[in-house]
Amino acid sequence: MTVNKLWLVRHGESEGNVAASKADREGSAVIALDARDADVALSPVGEEQARALRTWLAVNSPSIDEYWVSPYRRARQTLALASGDVATGSRPRVDERLRDRELGILDLLTTRGVLELHPEEAARRRHLGKFFHRPPGGESWADVALRLRSFLAEHLERPADSAVIVAHDAVIMLALYILLPMDEPELLAFAAVHTVRNASVTELVRTNDGWELVTFSDITHLESAGADVTVHSGETDSPHR
Repeated sequence: MTVNKLWLVRHGESEGNVAASKADREGSAVIALDARDADVALSPVGEEQARALRTWLAVNSPSIDEYWVSPYRRARQTLALASGDVATGSRPRVDERLRDRELGILDLLTTRGVLELHPEEAARRRHLGKFFHRPPGGESWADVALRLRSFLAEHLERPADSAVIVAHDAVIMLALYILLPMDEPELLAFAAVHTVRNASVTELVRTNDGWELVTFSDITHLESAGADVTVHSGETDSPHR
């Protein structure tokens, strides 16, 4: 038996999301955030969104065999709050390959900050494109895809019929890139008009012809619970979105 149904859940709004959006609004070069990326917690809105996920989880948990989660605090918090008193059949597995994209010297910089402080990297990104540009000390989307290929090759062939991954927008986008599959232009075109919303659920099923996208970035559970719907795009080189 292999995994035939996969749900990809983005973490709720984080303090990093809030700080990055504030910096953009104010035209700041640097995002005011003291915590390292791995330790960024959910915002109060993010906690509310994670609790709203309980409704979705309560309906689907009987058919979920395994839970996998990024080691980053905001993702683990989201799964913990969503689980709450919902009976889950297995203990979540933390895997570092599900962590958010690392941005190296561009960490905590807004788009303006990259242009002002590292104009040579802004030029390299324009030349190489979003998919292949790797900031010094960081990762490109292609690098993230490589570690995700390792994770998916290992876990999608496990003796489980369905699974949930709680992670980050870049991880979800690149999982779609690998599984559907897409090429670079298709991924960039898709990402240009689709954003993975906070605490949203994306569903894929395995068919005889490969994986199929059933729903993308669904937030019905947030709307039903009256939770705020937030969209913090990862389009710019800020890792906390």
